[in-house]
Amino acid sequence: MGNSFDFGVLLILLKYFKSSRSQNGHSKQIRILLLNEMEKLEKTLFRLEQGFELQFRLGPTLQGKPVTVFTNYPFPGETFNREKFRSLEWENPTEREDDSDKYCKLNLQQSGSFQYYFLQGNEKSGGGYIVVDPILRVGADNHMLHLDCVTLQTFLAKCLGPFDEWESRLRVAKESGYNMIHFTPLQTLGLSRSCYSLADQLELNPDFSRPHKKYTWSDVGQLVEKLKREWNVLCITDVVYNHTAANSKWIQEHPECAYNLVNSPHLKPAWVLDRALWHFSCDVAEGKYKNRGVPALIENDHHLNCIRKVIWEDIFPKLHLWEFFQVDVYKAVEKFRGLLTQETWRVIKSDPKQHLKIIQDPEYRRFGCTVDMNIALATFIPHDNGPAAIEECCNWFRKRIEELNSEKHQLMNYHQEQAVNCLLGNVFYERLAGHGPKLGPVTRKYPLVTRYFTFPFEEMPVSTEETMIHLPNKACFFMAHNGWVMGDDPLRNFAEPGSDVYLRRELICWGDSVKLRYGTKPEDCPYLWAHMRKYTEIIATYFQGVRLDNCHSTPLHVAEYMLDAARKLQPNLYVVAELFTGSEDLDNIFVTRLGISSLIREAMSAYNSHEEGRLVYRYGGEPVGSFVQPCLRPLMPAIAHALFMDITHDNECPIVHRSVYDALPSTTIVSMACCASGSTRGYDELVPHQISVVSEERFYTKWNPEALPSNAGEVNFQSGIIAARCAINKLHQELGAKGFIQVYVDQVDEDIVAVTRHSPSIHQSFVAVSRTAFRNPKTSFYSKDVPQMCIPGKIEEVVLEARTIERNISPYRKDENSINGMPNITVEIREHIQLNESRIVKQAGVTTKGPNEYIQEIEFENLSPGSVIIFRVSLDPHAQVAVGILRNHLTQFSAHFKAGSLAVDNSDPILKIPFASIASKLTLAEINQILYRCESEEQEDGGGCYDIPNWSSLKYAGLQGLMSVLAEIRPKNDLGHPFCDNLRSGDWMIDYVSGRLISRSGTIAEVGKWLQAMFFYLKQIPRYLIPCYFDAILIGAYTTLLDIAWKQMSSFVQTGSTFVKHLSLGSVQMCGVGKFPSLPLLSPSLTDVPYRLNEITKEKEQCCVSLAAGLPHFSSGIFRCWGRDTFIALRGLLLITGRYLEARNIILAFAGTLRHGLIPNLLGEGTYARYNCRDAVWWWLQCIQDYCKMVPNGLDILKCPVSRMYPTDDSAPLPAGTLDQPLFDVIQEAMQRHMQGIQFRERNAGPQIDRNMKDEGFTVIAGVNEETGFVYGGNRFNCGTWMDKMGESDRARNRGIPATPRDGSAVEIVGLCKSTVRWLLELSKKNIFPYHEVRVKRHGKVVTVSYEEWNRKIQDNFEKRFHVSEDPSASNEEHPNLVHKRGIYKDSYGASSPWCDYQLRPNFTIAMVVAPELFTAEKAWKALEIAEKKLLGPLGMKTLDPDDMVYCGIYDNALDNDNYNLAKGFNYHQGPEWLWPVGYFLRAKLYFSKLMDRETNARTIFLVKNVLSRHYVHLERSPWKGLPELTNENGQYCPFSCETQAWSIATILETLYDL
Repeated sequence: MGNSFDFGVLLILLKYFKSSRSQNGHSKQIRILLLNEMEKLEKTLFRLEQGFELQFRLGPTLQGKPVTVFTNYPFPGETFNREKFRSLEWENPTEREDDSDKYCKLNLQQSGSFQYYFLQGNEKSGGGYIVVDPILRVGADNHMLHLDCVTLQTFLAKCLGPFDEWESRLRVAKESGYNMIHFTPLQTLGLSRSCYSLADQLELNPDFSRPHKKYTWSDVGQLVEKLKREWNVLCITDVVYNHTAANSKWIQEHPECAYNLVNSPHLKPAWVLDRALWHFSCDVAEGKYKNRGVPALIENDHHLNCIRKVIWEDIFPKLHLWEFFQVDVYKAVEKFRGLLTQETWRVIKSDPKQHLKIIQDPEYRRFGCTVDMNIALATFIPHDNGPAAIEECCNWFRKRIEELNSEKHQLMNYHQEQAVNCLLGNVFYERLAGHGPKLGPVTRKYPLVTRYFTFPFEEMPVSTEETMIHLPNKACFFMAHNGWVMGDDPLRNFAEPGSDVYLRRELICWGDSVKLRYGTKPEDCPYLWAHMRKYTEIIATYFQGVRLDNCHSTPLHVAEYMLDAARKLQPNLYVVAELFTGSEDLDNIFVTRLGISSLIREAMSAYNSHEEGRLVYRYGGEPVGSFVQPCLRPLMPAIAHALFMDITHDNECPIVHRSVYDALPSTTIVSMACCASGSTRGYDELVPHQISVVSEERFYTKWNPEALPSNAGEVNFQSGIIAARCAINKLHQELGAKGFIQVYVDQVDEDIVAVTRHSPSIHQSFVAVSRTAFRNPKTSFYSKDVPQMCIPGKIEEVVLEARTIERNISPYRKDENSINGMPNITVEIREHIQLNESRIVKQAGVTTKGPNEYIQEIEFENLSPGSVIIFRVSLDPHAQVAVGILRNHLTQFSAHFKAGSLAVDNSDPILKIPFASIASKLTLAEINQILYRCESEEQEDGGGCYDIPNWSSLKYAGLQGLMSVLAEIRPKNDLGHPFCDNLRSGDWMIDYVSGRLISRSGTIAEVGKWLQAMFFYLKQIPRYLIPCYFDAILIGAYTTLLDIAWKQMSSFVQTGSTFVKHLSLGSVQMCGVGKFPSLPLLSPSLTDVPYRLNEITKEKEQCCVSLAAGLPHFSSGIFRCWGRDTFIALRGLLLITGRYLEARNIILAFAGTLRHGLIPNLLGEGTYARYNCRDAVWWWLQCIQDYCKMVPNGLDILKCPVSRMYPTDDSAPLPAGTLDQPLFDVIQEAMQRHMQGIQFRERNAGPQIDRNMKDEGFTVIAGVNEETGFVYGGNRFNCGTWMDKMGESDRARNRGIPATPRDGSAVEIVGLCKSTVRWLLELSKKNIFPYHEVRVKRHGKVVTVSYEEWNRKIQDNFEKRFHVSEDPSASNEEHPNLVHKRGIYKDSYGASSPWCDYQLRPNFTIAMVVAPELFTAEKAWKALEIAEKKLLGPLGMKTLDPDDMVYCGIYDNALDNDNYNLAKGFNYHQGPEWLWPVGYFLRAKLYFSKLMDRETNARTIFLVKNVLSRHYVHLERSPWKGLPELTNENGQYCPFSCETQAWSIATILETLYDL
């Protein structure tokens, strides 16, 4: 689903376990619902509890957009009104730059179903529902009854007898351990005596009263209250909204409340057919069709075939049902002729797409339908006004009407075919089927088919009866019966127009009840809505909950209205329902709209014990050994809470269906489910038949502890399985109340199911082993050999063992007065005994599976079919202590672990120190080693990343490598993942984590030792618990380390949003110290330089942090540090994050390598440096400027000593300290050398330094144009800017040719140069920079160029030379024929291939950010709009205009073919979308939008936030926790890209800083 539920590490950043405390000291439970554009979640169930906080947050598609969330959840203290919505206020805790932390919230204190939706601007953009569970309370002390503790028993109310005898009958439920009683309706019943056909919804059934004593609802209420207070039993009852008994007095007075032939004339044809079938049935009963092969007693298929024949030959032909849907041809043609012959007939213009079709007569009279004469006149047009032409037209019209009538005739034939099939299916079930009621001969009482409509008049011939359907005073009493339609859409009302259910005889009809017609709102049928509301209010006044009868065909809006009324009186109303929709999505619509608390699920639907076990697992609980979930986490879609019943009151009898021996084991399996459980009165007494809701009139038995088993009217613990039921119900309630929320189901063999319930805090388990008896053991074979069972841990006791046995009493005889069970079957039960006292277990041995895993092997001897045994199991004492100690040390991270924790004094001394104290001594460079380091970085130290067999290696050797995988596994509890398998199989990963850190020195080793000490206990617990506790230890350490990292960063990071914090970790990820120093040594006279002891030479050495260009490809050795990458990333990763010292050291280290006036591209520790790029020196200078401006006393860096490695171009590398210069001198040298002009050939030129470069390419040229002041350089055989792809395919003949030489003056270098010149000018004016000019030799003379002059030249010439005017006649264009986009800025000026100057690329945006003064605001804005339209991708910027002929957005470095433009990744910078330029594009937009109007600025902020949200999502989902170097077109993944790149993270961080 789109709700991006993979929050991964985000939640860790939101203080994974450290959520706010609620009043009772527990952590407050917070759930997050991510809103995504156009996401309609009406079919998704979100379940929450009272006391939870629900936060709505913006998903990536909505960040940066104006979103308002509305809900009908009321303000505290207000009553709920479904129609009243209010908007929620946004909260932004960091008040920061992006929307990653913005939320609005609800504190949930009220149960029910609540709706939310959200608008984007004024457009509705998505929504859904939340369901808040009720809190049930019982007892004199009003204690809470958790929904999972519910044990319910259903009673048919009419079988309770007189009200004064109820208590003695209901006591059976109390003594059997039930805590909830469900009564079928208590109202007056209709003539059929069905429990669900009610004659009067408002009156208590008079059967409950005595002649001398009339009982009322308040008497019932007093009893219900007594049961709640004294017995701890809650009561619920049914509400029936769909129908009323056909003999209800009020329906005769208000026939408009039913579907009758006046308000639903579309039912007339169905009524006519129904009457005909009734008459046919009466004739069959009287033997009139015997000679046609249809006797009164239907006995075989031949009789059914004869019925079919008679209906087709005698009944359908007489009824002419098609006429209700046809047009009177003669009348229509005459009307048409009349219109044609009118002098003035004019066609009212009709839609040419409209064809002639029949318009149904709303009154459904025979031949009452019509057609649209306008369409007819437009379709059949005479070619003149003569009578012949008109006659011809009428004939065409007649022919078309006859065709349309014929179509209706055919359709009716199709309906009639279905009707016969349904009718015969019904006859077969009722009279022939083995599992049917076998009704016997056809009579008036048991007709051939149930009538679909009431007929409260004297019978008369069919044709006479039909005249009544058009007489409203009679037709209003022909009311449609209710029923159900197999496989129908439950959201469609089958009695409404548009449905043919009654005509096609698809209704399985309840002939005693009339279907109620509510309409869409109370005004449509005021009496019915008011009557049913009163009925609902009576129920809600006296009962704690309701069962929605026939819920799947109750109109949703009606049930919503009634339940709203009920919840006003009973706020914590417990709502249960049974749904037969056949689809979880449809179930969810009912559950979410109505706020159903529990859905009834039946164990009887299981066809074998395996399926019964699967249902236990499906309906509740989490797997044993599940991960600890944080208090603050995503709101996950749920399945409805289950009320899992071994049998419901309308199920067939399991004793008939299975065997009497299965009652006990199946009930045990059901009760072990982690949800509500239930049964029906009669099951426990072993009543061997279904107790019919229609025909049963006997009373239930009473409770009498002294009664004998032979006494049919009374029961006690000797009866049926009641004694075992009591023990099992008590256990069910204990498991629910004490948090045994983890479930494991083991199918031991085809009949034996073992269900484990486990407590994740105290690590106790209850294991119930049940041997089912779906087949009767007396007549079926069951093996004597029962497989051995292995139970991990120590069996403390046998909680219960019970066997179904026969006793020597006369067998079952159905009693006349009482609903009695089988007296000769009972259970032998023993509770709370030791293992050696068991009669079911032969012997139990203890074996060890691993060094710390004890397993009890159980051998059974009397586990006969129909037996159960339940063990209480603890961890073995040693493991129990280890878990307790672990939990004790984990409480420093989360109060969640307090339960089950154990404080001891003899643990490792290091564990006595809080982890945060140890970790607080770490530097960020050390945190880099603990959290990150990719494979090649780790290999330098002689290690590597951990490899998980049959899966893959982790991305990092540090904790982030593990956390990225755990973040995927944890929310889904994916305990079957190879990662978890590896943890359970051995200690390799555990030892790797601690060992890797211990092998280092200092605080890193201390962290390793702390982990090792924790892992010492981890290794002593059962293997199935290791993933959960390993995760808990790592999360605690990891979150602490993140906090410590952020504390060492700038206030911008510390107070920043989640996204900012997340990105700032890129600084820790990219900046590290390897085994070998990557940077040249700094001057020994420089202060604050970090040193370490070399492990081999034991001498002190510098250990400055260096910045990797990207992981994994540019992370180690000479390929780690690149001048250009370092200084593009330095501002974002080091300055903005407050890592000033590391920034200073990197700036000075590179300064020491200046040669030819250039900074090296590939640093190669200085000694292997390549000076083949023209831009690195300008990025370096920009960083010095940024450092001076951003760092307190930043200007001091200008005086810092730089140890020159190459004081002259040709000197050999000098040791650090040989020649020091202040930084300002080095800066001046760089400026001077450019103005003088640079030209040299690279050292060692040739294949040894570049196997692809052509010889001319090794010549490096750079200089400054005297006229324009622009820096220029390069040639067509080298590439001196960041777009540096060199061709390497012989096959495509592009080897040695740069794809993008960008020679001449590249736009971003001109911008960077301008920025530096302007800055040096400012400093020189203040005498902070000692030079005011550069001195160069020209034609043998020394010439000075002041910074002021240089600055002015660039300023004066920039737009003149770089801007492509929108006016085609502008005169400053040197190559007007090459212009193909106007209003843009050129990518370069003076390229050797002039058309390259005119290519649209994103580089001009860099110049806009560093030197905005070069641009006119309006022109800049226009260019940015073109770049947005043409170049902006989901994550990056296209490196070339897609309209360019060489554009290709997919980079494949492995492809070698004949295509010059593609082979060997030649298009690296010719289309693929690079991330780092996006930062400059967004920053430029932000800068220039402020110079436009306010609306433009606001729109720009939305755009920026929205683009950044996509980076946020990528960062979140990436196991590397970084942003890639590039993507292919439209944001597609590029396998050749670095997975996380320094400059990508840096420029996005800079954008957030600018926001």
